[in-house]
Amino acid sequence: MTNIPPKIIQHLRTDEKLRVLTETIHLQIDYSQKPVFDQLIKSVVSQQLSTSAAATIYNRFASLLDRQLPSEQAILMLDIDKMRSAGLSAQKAAYIRNIAEYFSEKKLSTIDWNNFTDDEIIRMLTAIKGVGTWTVQMLLMFTLHREDVFPADDLVIRKSIIQLYGLTSEKKQLTEDLHLVADAWRPYRSIACRYLWAGKDQINSKL
Repeated sequence: MTNIPPKIIQHLRTDEKLRVLTETIHLQIDYSQKPVFDQLIKSVVSQQLSTSAAATIYNRFASLLDRQLPSEQAILMLDIDKMRSAGLSAQKAAYIRNIAEYFSEKKLSTIDWNNFTDDEIIRMLTAIKGVGTWTVQMLLMFTLHREDVFPADDLVIRKSIIQLYGLTSEKKQLTEDLHLVADAWRPYRSIACRYLWAGKDQINSKL
């Protein structure tokens, strides 16, 4: 069973290629609310690390703050060397500090993210050094539960669409073709991408 609303499943099944995934994969989406600031910190910590390694370092970092969830003020009280003692690289420590400074300056922890569009949030958060578009797209999809995000630069998504839809184009034309395929999934591109991630092994085996 899946907890995805039937109207979304019905819409995605109008795409014959995607229909197979929706019929064989039973997605369960975690719709719980999580603090944007904390999730952004976690995304930086997890870059280029395994899930278990990222969790270990994040927990060490959180213990330095003597709190379950990090806050801008608590992070800004730590120096870079102290942050690195948790296992963070100097670059990641600097990025996390950048995030804390930005959130503190803009008072972002008190805003209602529902008042902003996806594009507005991407522009807002990619202004932070160390935070890229893909990172914000993941935040939109998995933290803010936005249903129509398409991370075209995600390697698994690109490879899955290329294989599933038999795309042979390259460079700029490939990007256009990827978006053209995903346009059929609107306004639920986020959900379609979840199926592609979950079904990557099926797709690799040519279903």
